Amino acid sequence: MEQVSKAYQTFRYWLSEQLVLQKLYSPLGFALMVIVGLLLAYVIASTSISFGIVLLALIVGIPVVLWSMADIVFGLGLILFIAVFMGLPSKYINLPLGTSLDIMLFVLFFGLLVQQIKERDFSWAKSPISGLVLIWVGYNLAQAFNPTAESRMAYLFTVRSMAGLILLYFIACYGFKKLSHILNILKFILLLAFVSALYGLKQEFFGFTQQELVWLYSDPHRFELIFQWSRIRIFSFFSDPTNYGIYMAYIGTFCLILATGPYRLSRKIILIFAALCMFAAMIYAGSRTPFVLVPAGVVFLVTLTLKQKHIIGLICLIALGTLFVLKSTSSAVLFRVQSAFDLSKSDDTINVRLNNQTKIQPFIHSHPFGAGLGATGMWGQRFTPNSKLAKFAHDSGFVRIAVELGWVGLLLYAALLFVIIRTSIYNYLRVRDPVVKNIYLGLTVVVFQLILANYPQEAIVVLPTSITFYILVAMIVRLKEFDDHQQYDSPFRTTLQPGKGISELDNKSSGRFRHKS
Repeated sequence: MEQVSKAYQTFRYWLSEQLVLQKLYSPLGFALMVIVGLLLAYVIASTSISFGIVLLALIVGIPVVLWSMADIVFGLGLILFIAVFMGLPSKYINLPLGTSLDIMLFVLFFGLLVQQIKERDFSWAKSPISGLVLIWVGYNLAQAFNPTAESRMAYLFTVRSMAGLILLYFIACYGFKKLSHILNILKFILLLAFVSALYGLKQEFFGFTQQELVWLYSDPHRFELIFQWSRIRIFSFFSDPTNYGIYMAYIGTFCLILATGPYRLSRKIILIFAALCMFAAMIYAGSRTPFVLVPAGVVFLVTLTLKQKHIIGLICLIALGTLFVLKSTSSAVLFRVQSAFDLSKSDDTINVRLNNQTKIQPFIHSHPFGAGLGATGMWGQRFTPNSKLAKFAHDSGFVRIAVELGWVGLLLYAALLFVIIRTSIYNYLRVRDPVVKNIYLGLTVVVFQLILANYPQEAIVVLPTSITFYILVAMIVRLKEFDDHQQYDSPFRTTLQPGKGISELDNKSSGRFRHKS
């Protein structure tokens, strides 16, 4: 009996050494991983692909989620990744992938609360934007008691996108404690957009996968939207070409603005190449709204900077654009671009939308708090298909808010967007560090483009733009705090050299910046 006890103790010590001390980096660990891998392969092969994906998501997802609670910046990158790529597996399997975003949002917000219990410092949230975000969230939550609303289920499905995801603003504000955090997330946003552009161009020049075609043909309304002018408009990982085109437009513009900053030539070439790929993908997506966003962003850029080179560039752009619109073409792709700037070719679309807005105005005037979230669009058609509003084509983010949340909600939302862009312009004009100033310029133009796009389309609350927008707003609030901190390792910054016109640290002036002439 004593020998058995000693053998057991010896075995337990050996097993503990293999599993804990050596962390499975041993023959036993390799054998266990091989056995587990073979078992998982057998289970996945014996069941459906959906079960295999769910099992893989649990194995990978649980440690990743726990890591996100400890590292909020990593969590922000993960939720950006999910928002961009979740449209790809949805074309292959029928799973509620949107729930993963809700889980990540809850995990990140819970991690924020846990850390704040210890820190009890809310200085990162001191901004007029924060107050308006809280008012907006509260107003949306109060819509649960709207007596005009016909469906509570429609409210539950809609409040997630209208008020739930905006909590990412607070999470990002807290997470951006260093300038490196902002720069890393910004690089990741550009990388995701670049990959999306390349995949869209792959669809254009090398074709769609068989499953993507099955997904396209399975819904007549979807097919009618995507197949136009005898060609299939590309949509990359997204659910529709319009959302994809808008995403390419404002991220591509952001890349061009960054390329004008004080960075190394290699960085500028990469940014310009990425922007050109995004603009090409935007053109092949074939939506008119993104075509207008790019020149509108350039005009707004020139208005903000009033630099001679920008004004000359704008004049050249207008001249080339005018010649392009007037030139006749037999290409369906180029004709689609021309139609965005030729009102005679788009009068029908504009008139239909204006007529719809005229018809709904009496309802908006008589319902200051709206008809309730989810009264129109997809959720209205699903939960209240017999109502008049379910059949109403709002074709606009602002019109939808006016109908569902009333003119009171529209005023609150307009005030929030106004304060966001005002804050961005104010900070851009005040900061002095050239890198921070350049990023602020890009953020301001992007916010302007999205506000503009939200009138003809429902642009801001649609994934992945909604996730990206709320994180960019947090950058607008926090970026100014790093203006007077020159000593950081920026992936964009050039090597500072005295006398080159780039601000440098003056040790004799308590760490403040001075521009050399």
